[in-house]
Amino acid sequence: MKTLILRSCNLIGQLPEYLGDMTKLKVLDLSFNKLSGEIPSSSSGLMDVDYLYLTRNLLTGSIPSWMLEKGDNVDLSYNNFTAGTPGTSSCQQRSVNLFSSTSPSNTSSFKSVTISYVSAQYSLHINCGGREETVGGTIYEDDRDGAGPSKFFQSRTNWAFSSTGHFLDDDRPTDTYIWTNTSKLPNMNGSQLYTHARLSPISLTYYGFCLGNGNYTVNLHFAEIMFTNDNTYNSLGRRIFDIYLQSKLVKKDFNIEDEAGGVGKAVIKNFTAAVTNGILEIRLHWAGKGTTGIPVRGVYGPLISAISVDPADFIPPSENEGRSGISVGAVVGIVAGAAFAIFLIVVILWWIGCFKRKSTLEQELKGLDLQTGSFSLRQIKSATNNFDAANKIGEGGFGPVYKGLLSDGTVIAVKQLSAKSKQGNREFVNEIGMISALQHPHLPCSGIVCGYMAPEYAMRGYLTDKADVYSFGIVALEIVSGRSNTCYRPKEECFYLLDWALAVKEQGNLLELVDPRMGSDYNTGEMLAMINVALLCTNANPAARPAMSSVVSMLEGRANIEELVTDSSNFPHESNSRSMKKLYQHLEEKSAPESQTHSVSTIGPWTSSSTSAADLYPVTLTSDYWQNRD
Repeated sequence: MKTLILRSCNLIGQLPEYLGDMTKLKVLDLSFNKLSGEIPSSSSGLMDVDYLYLTRNLLTGSIPSWMLEKGDNVDLSYNNFTAGTPGTSSCQQRSVNLFSSTSPSNTSSFKSVTISYVSAQYSLHINCGGREETVGGTIYEDDRDGAGPSKFFQSRTNWAFSSTGHFLDDDRPTDTYIWTNTSKLPNMNGSQLYTHARLSPISLTYYGFCLGNGNYTVNLHFAEIMFTNDNTYNSLGRRIFDIYLQSKLVKKDFNIEDEAGGVGKAVIKNFTAAVTNGILEIRLHWAGKGTTGIPVRGVYGPLISAISVDPADFIPPSENEGRSGISVGAVVGIVAGAAFAIFLIVVILWWIGCFKRKSTLEQELKGLDLQTGSFSLRQIKSATNNFDAANKIGEGGFGPVYKGLLSDGTVIAVKQLSAKSKQGNREFVNEIGMISALQHPHLPCSGIVCGYMAPEYAMRGYLTDKADVYSFGIVALEIVSGRSNTCYRPKEECFYLLDWALAVKEQGNLLELVDPRMGSDYNTGEMLAMINVALLCTNANPAARPAMSSVVSMLEGRANIEELVTDSSNFPHESNSRSMKKLYQHLEEKSAPESQTHSVSTIGPWTSSSTSAADLYPVTLTSDYWQNRD
């Protein structure tokens, strides 16, 4: 075994002695657990390991001398090792990260940080990954250190950072911890802060030292500069990580692109943090969600462009406060009076209607990058003849749908959100977003993408609670067969994987669906179970589809798989089934050389969804999750 990663697995107890016998290990990651006790003496057998992460555990005792003297890329930060161990007087020993690695309170490690300031500081501004910049009169300090897998870096002023992890599977000869933006940013104030960004594979922590105690406003500046907004693989990446302030989770599953409304757009997240011991900690942590191989392997983990920290509810004392003629009480009185005056003015302006609030629906629509046009209410009323009942073509969960005719002759469908609808604005906006994506001009036709949509929604616009079950069944068939759901070539017939599956089911030869590249290297019983469950999920009747909790139980072998009852008259003719198999084989032979380097076939237009699995479901899909979801 060369790689062993058990990160964030809630492991407890002591490190086993046999770890030292695993002399062929090159990567050992046991970080973010609750391991305790001393590092065993047998650990010297790991001397040749390339990366060793024991970050954020409860390890005690002395640090083995071999780690300090010969260890490469070792991260021992945030543990309870014995203070005073030889070689631990600094936060960084060679390529060994020792920051906050000693004492139960982890505060003594800050004593080894050399700070150039004597008096307390009341602000912090960092251009993460970039050079020094001045924005609105505020100087953002440069942050150009190259970092590394286990690196603690201290600035020349009152801040530092600690970076943990390396990119396991990227194609670059050396890991890059600073990314340069190559796209054109919008012309806005402070755009120079988003030309570079610091990133980390696992955990990135910034520290502010010698801060005066009090409440601070922490502004974290983000812009997704590694992905693109086009129809290439560069647009499919999803970066998801968690944000901690003072060791408290303040934002879970943060997605820069979603929060900013697209790639290459800036977003500033505001938080309030209390500083009580002169130290501010900002930690960005990758919890294993999002994509790891798109657009290229090794693109994941937290990314940040800039940090600004300023007092939230107090005025920092000036250097000449002792010689000032205005007392602190007078300053407080002036501020309180000014605040009351401002409050009074705001109330008056609100009373006369100067702060007319925009509708929630309008705000949510503007937050989406929809592929839709914009029409006034007058245009819509004219197109539908003032929502004439004669133009009503259907009724959905949100309200009625009307046929309309624009002045240029374009036929449109108008979905009206009813006040009696049991579904809210967010669900309505989500459906508009999904429909607009299906009608994107670069897709050949919405019917092909409906190879994934439940038939009741694709044909009647009615979204049931079993629609996602149908989609799961389609994806399961694709996984088993190793084929796309739709084989489409211009000016030729379009074949569907589900039709073929139903045909071979009727013929009693389900294993004909299995990806031929697997040969006989699979469990027949498990394979048949997977196919039969997938067919149950894709039943045309929503009521006949199983609940996802039942699907999980059947796949885990805890429940019997129901028999699929279908109308054989709807199955494709046997000769058509043979044609489909022949076509799939032809496409596989034609794309075989390219499949070694590309994960998606280039036969016909590409219509895959750009949403990653981690965006749709949790990392661990347990039975309890699906039962609660039902």
